[in-house]
Amino acid sequence: MPELPEVETIRRQLEPLLVGRSVTTSQSHPSAKFVEATHAAGAGIDSVRRRGKYLIVDLDDDRELIVHLGMTGQLSVQTAPDHDDYVRAWWELDDGSTLVFRDVRRFGRIRVVDAGDYASIATLHQLGPEPFDAEFTPAHLHRRLKASSRRIKTQLLSQIPVAGLGNIYADEALWRSRVYPAARTISRPAAERLHGAIVDVLRAGIDNGGTTLRDYRNAEGGQGSNQFYLQCYGRSGEPCERCGEPLRSRVWDARTTTWCPSCQPR
Repeated sequence: MPELPEVETIRRQLEPLLVGRSVTTSQSHPSAKFVEATHAAGAGIDSVRRRGKYLIVDLDDDRELIVHLGMTGQLSVQTAPDHDDYVRAWWELDDGSTLVFRDVRRFGRIRVVDAGDYASIATLHQLGPEPFDAEFTPAHLHRRLKASSRRIKTQLLSQIPVAGLGNIYADEALWRSRVYPAARTISRPAAERLHGAIVDVLRAGIDNGGTTLRDYRNAEGGQGSNQFYLQCYGRSGEPCERCGEPLRSRVWDARTTTWCPSCQPR
């Protein structure tokens, strides 16, 4: 699933192509997941933002077009769109181009809501702070993690302590900070290390254009390069780059986790 760096990469590529354009017509797959795409027809596009893993297109009529990419969603602006069987929605723009949403596995979602009204989108409504905002501090992270007895990695994936983390960047941040993923408590110094690691791995992911392991493609159809710099995620059985101990993996709370048993002790 695309995480914050992948969605931010797409946002940056789409922004100059969409801002100032108007949606002339829109069509979608009949599924309830995608049909609200048609509600954007006739509106102008003021800005393109990101919140956690959500892409938010601000319309000029005080509404927002919200796209969640799911597992395999792809957004691109095309001059001669190819409407294959996996295209779930498309928006024709006033310059003759078309914004196309393609989603092979149909886990993505599209909504159009009044600006700021996320009550009907629980996961967006409950998002924690953005990792680069002033609100996201070591003290905030420590307080949020201490408030629950769930495993630390599970809490990170909930999007409540901080928005935008998924399996890849959570594993990387926990490895960098030497925090055991299945721990249910965390000290203040460990939370401070984890805070810094979260910010660092997400910035690196953005700088590298995201992580392409299977399906992720950016808005230009290209791959990210962050997969070449991963130090923990997906490397089970390989030696830890810090201590040489073979990395391990295990499924906790339905998510596969990789960690170093020496650097990230219980």
